[in-house]
Amino acid sequence: MPSAGRKRLTFDPGDMPIYAIGDIHGRFDLLQRAEQAIVDDASRLPGRKLIVTLGDYVDRGPSSAQVISHLMAPPPEHFDRICLTGNHEIVMLEYVDGRISFADWMPMGADALLRSYGLDVEQLPLIFPAATKLDAFIRQSLPKPHIEFLRSLPILVDTPDVLFVHAGIDPLRSIEDQKDDDLVFIRHRFFESPVPLPKLIVHGHTPVERPETLPTRLNLDTGAFQSDRLTVARLWKGRVHLFST
Repeated sequence: MPSAGRKRLTFDPGDMPIYAIGDIHGRFDLLQRAEQAIVDDASRLPGRKLIVTLGDYVDRGPSSAQVISHLMAPPPEHFDRICLTGNHEIVMLEYVDGRISFADWMPMGADALLRSYGLDVEQLPLIFPAATKLDAFIRQSLPKPHIEFLRSLPILVDTPDVLFVHAGIDPLRSIEDQKDDDLVFIRHRFFESPVPLPKLIVHGHTPVERPETLPTRLNLDTGAFQSDRLTVARLWKGRVHLFST
C-alpha cells in the first residue's frame, strides 16, 4: 500500500525505562490490563518512564474505537507515550481516503472495527446498495479526531541501542533510507536476510505463540485478538524483561 512519509522520531532515552506493547487489535480489555501491569512494575523504578505501542490498534478485536480513544488520552502519571502506526492503521486511512474499496478493506478485520463505532456491517450494504453512498456514510461516521490521530502517528522510534517499529526493517538499507511500506509490512526479507541488523529491532506485525527473543530482534506480537495475550517488554539498562496479560 502507498504511504505518505510518516514522521520518524530519534532520541536518546538515557536511563529511562521503556515499555513496548505489541499489537493490540481492538482488545481494549487487554490494553487496560497491560497498562496496569506496567504501572505496577514501574512503581519500583526511578524517574519518568516511556510507553511505546507498536501499532495495529484497530480491526479484528471488538473494541477498536475504545482503544483509539484511550491512546488519545493522557498516559498514566509519570509516563510519556509514543504510539507508532501499523499496517492496519495505514490501510484504514487508505479506505477513508478512497484509495481502496469497502470489499478490499473488510478482509483486514474492519468489520469488527465498524461495529465498535456502532455500525452494522451486515445491514449497511442493504441500506446503501450503491458503493459510493455506502462509502460516504461510513467515512462520515468515523470520528474526525480519531482519523486525525491515526494520521499523526510516527512510523518508528530510533534510539542509540534500540529501534522500535511495527513490522521490521529492510536489512539492506540504512535506517535513514528505510521505506515506509517496509516499516509496516515487511516480513521475510527482514526475518531471513543474512545481513546483520544494526541494533535491536523491537517489532510486532507477525503473530507468534510466544515472544521471539533473538540477539537483534524482539517480536512482541502474540496475536492478542485471539490468544488473549498482549505482550509487553520492559527495556532498561541493556536488559529486557517480558510479561503478558
